[in-house]
Amino acid sequence: MANPAIVTRTLTSGSRDADGTRRRRAGRVGQERSNVLGTVLLVVASLTVLVPLYVTVTMAFKTSAQAADGNAFSLPAPFSVSSFATAWTLTDFPRAFTVSVLVTAVAVAGTVTLASMASYAIVRNWDRKFFKGAFFYLLASMFLPFPVVALSQIKLTGLVGLDNPAGVALLHVMFQLSFSMLLFTAFLRSIPEELEESARLDGASTWQVFWKLVFPLLAPMSATVGIFAFLASWNDFAMPSLITADPSLQTLPVLQNIFQTQFSADYDVAFASYLMAMAPAIVVYLFTQRWVMAGVTQGAIK
Repeated sequence: MANPAIVTRTLTSGSRDADGTRRRRAGRVGQERSNVLGTVLLVVASLTVLVPLYVTVTMAFKTSAQAADGNAFSLPAPFSVSSFATAWTLTDFPRAFTVSVLVTAVAVAGTVTLASMASYAIVRNWDRKFFKGAFFYLLASMFLPFPVVALSQIKLTGLVGLDNPAGVALLHVMFQLSFSMLLFTAFLRSIPEELEESARLDGASTWQVFWKLVFPLLAPMSATVGIFAFLASWNDFAMPSLITADPSLQTLPVLQNIFQTQFSADYDVAFASYLMAMAPAIVVYLFTQRWVMAGVTQGAIK
């Protein structure tokens, strides 16, 4: 006759195995459903970007007759670049492109430099009330959008003679400072202070420690901050349109709006100008997106 204890253990073990199998199956089913839902959301999100981009590209390479037929999804037959030549001349693209490049370059360089220096001072003096208060003060400004202070900024830049691209670049730096400082501070906390102490023992000053030791270590986050600053400055419409008084010194996004009425029904010219304006931002992001994700992730984890 079988031992009751052995039979009980066997039945209990079999019940546990069955429960474990059911839990694993339920987990696999839940994982599969999550994967399907994630795939569907990814496809929908991709289409919201790729479909307008496809229409922009196809319309830009059509002739005026093809663009007027009303079928935005049809491929151009034949391909035509005449709309790009017209848009190039009509909008004075080289001048506007130069203004946009200069404003964006100043904004990127100023944002990376000031944000890294401010973040270093705050992180290394975190135990002092002044620096901790400065951090939260600058962080609070991140929730203050430009339209809220637009009128005061317009009057102030006009009074000091900065109602031009230089004033726009300066304001871009100021409005990017809080978010960039947030990224830099998260990254700086991962750099051990022992490295700086060793440099100071060798006679290096704080200025030398930052520029020769710390700033090179910030290269991944500097790339991330620079890319965010580039995209924000290049694509900005509200700030240059309100600050810059001279229409001949406007950036590309504003120029597109100024000449919108001149495009009339020439949709091929309009889309060609749009494609020329957004092409630099697309190219820069395609080549630097891995640095954006790596820098943000690294700063968040550390």
